[in-house]
Amino acid sequence: MSKNPSKRYRAALQVADLKAKYEVPQAVDILKKMPAAKFDETVEISAFLGVDPKQSDQMVRGTVSLPNGSGKKIKVLAFTENPAAALAAGADYAGLADLIAKVNGGFLDFDVAISTTSAMKDVRQVARVLGPKGLMPNPKSGTVSDDLARTIKEVKAGRVEFKMDKTGSVVIVIGKKSFSSQQLAENAQAALAALVKAQPAGFAGGRFIRSITISASMSPGVGVDLKPFSAVVAA
Repeated sequence: MSKNPSKRYRAALQVADLKAKYEVPQAVDILKKMPAAKFDETVEISAFLGVDPKQSDQMVRGTVSLPNGSGKKIKVLAFTENPAAALAAGADYAGLADLIAKVNGGFLDFDVAISTTSAMKDVRQVARVLGPKGLMPNPKSGTVSDDLARTIKEVKAGRVEFKMDKTGSVVIVIGKKSFSSQQLAENAQAALAALVKAQPAGFAGGRFIRSITISASMSPGVGVDLKPFSAVVAA
């Protein structure tokens, strides 16, 4: 923190002690009481993990179906040999060779890309484009499926993907600040349960989750008490 904290940060300090740790419902209540921005802020959980990001067998990634949705309208692109069925199921874009050419040409106006298993041999042509953007379909993230209708429905309803970065941190979107405290708390609990479940088999022990904060786009983070997750944080 800078020596001259912002007006927004000073206002947040009037709501609660930001050095303390709180259970999820209380942390959400505190966040809701913080000064609001002029737009509907995105609320996220940030967790710092004890795994070694350099070890491939300790990669952490997964998905969570938020019970109250993410509050964001998700654009879905489906790589499939049957685009009509995917479009009927709610995909915003669907196709195969035509979409591969379009993506290779720079088209990235979508939030999630999914693919059938059989289409993946062709989809690999756009791995260099989609990979760095975190958009490449992957079985581990649930974006390679032969039940596209179900997958599209889940993604549209609020299924969120998460993946650890090079620093060992994971950020998971859990909704909008306009959500009720109960909605955000339920989403947060679901997200944290999914994160716990994503603990890699290659993790040798020690503290899997080292810290958790909940924050909105324009607010400081509120620390979450790790005790409820003691099974995965104990040294």
